Amino acid sequence: MRPGPYLRALAPTQRMPLMRMPKTAAGQAGSPGSGPPPDGSADAATILGRLRARARQLPALARHNWLFTVLLAAGLVLRVLAQITYRPALLYIDTLKYLYNAWPGTDPLGYKGVLKAILLVGDLQWVTAIQHLVGLGMGVAIYAVLRRRGVPRWLAALAAAPVLLDAYELQNEQTIMPDVWFDALMVVALVAALWQPQPTRRAIAAAGIALGLSVTIGQATEILIVPAVIYLAVAVGGWWHKVRAVAVMCVAFAVPILLYMSLSAAFNGHFWLSRAGTSQLYGRAAEAADCATLRIPAYERPLCPTARQKALGADSLDHQASSPLQLYVAPPGLDQSKVISSFIRAVMVQQPLGVLEGTFTDAARLFAVDRVTIPGDTPISRWQFQTSYPSYQNYVRTNAQNVIILGLKVQNPPPNYVYVPLDPAYGGKAMVIRPLASFLHAYQLDGGYTPGPLYLAASVLGLIGTLSLIRRKRRSAIAPDHQLALACCLFFLSAAAILLFSDFTEFSWRYQLPAVMTLPPAGALGLAIILAKVSSRRRSAAVASGAADDTANTGDSSANTAVGTAANAADGTANAGDGAVAAPGAVAADARPPTMRTAPDDGAPEEAAPGTAPGRATPRR
Repeated sequence: MRPGPYLRALAPTQRMPLMRMPKTAAGQAGSPGSGPPPDGSADAATILGRLRARARQLPALARHNWLFTVLLAAGLVLRVLAQITYRPALLYIDTLKYLYNAWPGTDPLGYKGVLKAILLVGDLQWVTAIQHLVGLGMGVAIYAVLRRRGVPRWLAALAAAPVLLDAYELQNEQTIMPDVWFDALMVVALVAALWQPQPTRRAIAAAGIALGLSVTIGQATEILIVPAVIYLAVAVGGWWHKVRAVAVMCVAFAVPILLYMSLSAAFNGHFWLSRAGTSQLYGRAAEAADCATLRIPAYERPLCPTARQKALGADSLDHQASSPLQLYVAPPGLDQSKVISSFIRAVMVQQPLGVLEGTFTDAARLFAVDRVTIPGDTPISRWQFQTSYPSYQNYVRTNAQNVIILGLKVQNPPPNYVYVPLDPAYGGKAMVIRPLASFLHAYQLDGGYTPGPLYLAASVLGLIGTLSLIRRKRRSAIAPDHQLALACCLFFLSAAAILLFSDFTEFSWRYQLPAVMTLPPAGALGLAIILAKVSSRRRSAAVASGAADDTANTGDSSANTAVGTAANAADGTANAGDGAVAAPGAVAADARPPTMRTAPDDGAPEEAAPGTAPGRATPRR
């Protein structure tokens, strides 16, 4: 039975809105009267809800960034292999500085704070495990900041691949050494400065603090304040804003350093980062010195190396017991460190070309196809996985029971040592799984590292991207190509500063590791700028071609319309003329009334119809 009209009129035409239940603090509908959870747990519930929501998004995020996910998984597998292959950890000569306070004052000891914090809850295996996680975190941070700057997914993943897969980076993370921590703080500073299109004061302060903390772990990173200041001078608009941003960066950078030096003065009586600043440049200066033409006081002449000593290289000139630096004794009444500084300064001022030639020659070795050790280098084998537990002269070795024996130097010169076993609380005996060690060794030597030509290509692309800031006109601060160029500038200048500064002291393959997390991102950003420019030109050409086609079509349509209008007007005029004047031979219409009209004359000739002969009528059927 169909409803009547009155029933249809009363029926609702739209759905009635449902009454919404009030929501709790966690965002879920609750019953009336249900307030926030007791004991102030509303915020905790909100945070946990957000974390759970983000955790549910991880599978989709991993699929969306599948290439980086694959590389991250491969990096995790390699780190797990390194972790279980060498136990409790790999030790190096400098490890003794941080575990046993050997050679006090030669380096900043911020890494000791990291070790003490971890060793409160675990042993050296915990240290290496956390360092491996830090390495993976650097890869994630580099990928994330490149994506925020507009780099394509595939290119950002390839830029993060070296820090995830480079075997030299893996070996460094497995060793009780501070390098991974100041590299990580450098990456934190870069990410903080680049996370927003316009760096905020908080971001600038965070970047400055991260750089300052890195200096308390590895003094070479103090040079990174220079590219950071240059970046702010370019990225921040307005002179007053530039000055304020640079001031915030410098103050934030100085705070951790001054705090460390103050603690050093309180506990050791020396307001310094380290006392190695005097001698660190001796090796480079002595190697380049031409003492025959060098104008120095007679008491500095013993610091000039012989030709045989020069052949040992900068590292040996700095550290070997037979080096003039180690054998020199200043005359009575003169401060030895000031005499050494005077000699270094004389070489730098009088013979700078020799110093620069040696620095850039060593820097260019990063771009070589093969990584080799030349006379005077620290052996590259120290930074490679070995098939047995590595030993280093009198400093680190194992006995027949696989107990790790450490040699602590107590006098110099001559070198005397006290040998002690590694504290059992640090992890016990040395253990190496030979098959896995052989695999890691082969992986590292047979291509499991970032090749030199790739570093060269990344350097060229990074330089192109940085120079694009000079040629481009001032654009919007949030323009995609401008953001790419700014990020490229910071990564490239940071790489150039830290690598050249390290090579200025002495060359070591260990000191080339910061290239892993700076040069590939700089190259990726430079390539992204080129790809964006090519794409922009193609779009402009396509738009111009489309506009030309539209113009041509509009012109053709206008011409056709004009021709058609003229033809129609002419036809109308002709028709109008035909209606007004009869054509020759045409019979005028009979305008008489019908009663006055006569029948047609049968004798008159008929007009020939089309298709008939003249004078003949069309036959009727």
